[in-house]
Amino acid sequence: MPETMISAVLEQSEDRIVALKELQGDEAFLKDHFPTFPIMPGVMMIEVLVQAARHLLPVREDGPWVLGEVKAMKYGQMVRPGESLEVDVSIVKKGEDGSITCKGSGVLRRGEGIDGDGETVLSGRFTMRGRCDVPRG
Repeated sequence: MPETMISAVLEQSEDRIVALKELQGDEAFLKDHFPTFPIMPGVMMIEVLVQAARHLLPVREDGPWVLGEVKAMKYGQMVRPGESLEVDVSIVKKGEDGSITCKGSGVLRRGEGIDGDGETVLSGRFTMRGRCDVPRG
C-alpha cells in the first residue's frame, strides 16, 4: 500500500470527508512526471480520493478498503509542487455486495487571492471494496 498521502483532514462527518494533500515537490512520483514540468499524475489524485475514503469508511478485519472501480472521472486543472489538492468525498450508496460507491472531487489550493485557487482538479465516482471482496478472474 502506498504511503499516506493525506496531509490533513479538514472536516469529517458520518458520510463525508474533506482532506488535503500538499504537494511538496520531493514526492518520488514527480521525478518522472515530468522531469522539467512536474505535475501530480491523475492516478495519484485518485489515490488521494481513495485514502480519504478509507478515513471515512469503517475499519475492516480483513484489511483495508481497496479501489474497486472508477466511473466518469474528469480532470481539470493540474497540481504542481507548492500547491495543494483539497478533496471532498461523500458516500453515495452501499451495495448489497458490501461495496460502497463514493462521489469525489478535488479543487486546487494555491492560497487565498491567488489566480486559480479553487479551480476543479478532478471529479467523478468510484467504488470501494474489501480486499477479499474483489472478484478474481
